[in-house]
Amino acid sequence: MPELPEVETIKRQLNLLATSKKIKEIEVLLPKIIKAPLAEFKKAVQGAKIREFDRRAKIIIIGLDNDWSLLVHLKMSGQLIYQNQKLNIPGLAKRSGAGKNQKLRKYTHIIFHFSDGSHLLFNDMRQFGYIKLVKTHGLEEFLAKEKFGPEPFDKDFTLAKFVVRLDRRPNARIKQFLMDQKNIAGIGNIYSDEILFASRVHPLRKIKDLKPTEVKNIYQNIKKILAQAIKLKGTSADLYLDAFGHEGDFLRCLKVYGREDEKCVKCKGRVKRIKIGGRSAHFCPECQR
Repeated sequence: MPELPEVETIKRQLNLLATSKKIKEIEVLLPKIIKAPLAEFKKAVQGAKIREFDRRAKIIIIGLDNDWSLLVHLKMSGQLIYQNQKLNIPGLAKRSGAGKNQKLRKYTHIIFHFSDGSHLLFNDMRQFGYIKLVKTHGLEEFLAKEKFGPEPFDKDFTLAKFVVRLDRRPNARIKQFLMDQKNIAGIGNIYSDEILFASRVHPLRKIKDLKPTEVKNIYQNIKKILAQAIKLKGTSADLYLDAFGHEGDFLRCLKVYGREDEKCVKCKGRVKRIKIGGRSAHFCPECQR
């Protein structure tokens, strides 16, 4: 699933590529992706201009100039791909063995056609992603109901406030705490693994057993690793592509995620994988205690 760095990358790219563009037509090839009556959705979107792209947690927010906003969640395999030329679908071409200049693929479910001839494609192989239609003036209230935790780069997300949040869940496993969007927004499987490895903390550790120095290390590594991943346009460990249809470069920086049974980059041990609450956790049992 695209996490904060991937979604932030797409948001920043689309702000440069598609802000102020007029949506001439929206083509809906798979109606279930749209979480609104289709006629109402098309009426709200077609003819509107894009005011800006924003992000909250793992959701991309497309603000229109008519008091409507679109909330796009990429879920497991969603992609937003921009094209400023004749319609070709990069989609999942690299992994399917097909060429990138093929015609429309079954994984493209929504197409925003802009008045200048460019396009924005919503691809989703697993079809868990969605687009919701929300009134812009009610957006803050809508997001408040989701009960997202603080954004990692907000000024208000201080070490002291991080400690307060940890203290509310003393018996929680630190891996699960980091992945819970109600605690901190935007962190998932990949970056929780990498943050804990950098902090030398075992993913099964209970919060009440963490030392103050370990808490501080986790807090600092949340900011450090997420910032590095954004700089490198995210991690293409699975199906993620950025808005240009390119893979993210943070894959080469992964220390534990997806490296089960490989040698640890810091010691002579080997990376292990365990299940925590139905999700995988990758770690080095020698480095992380």
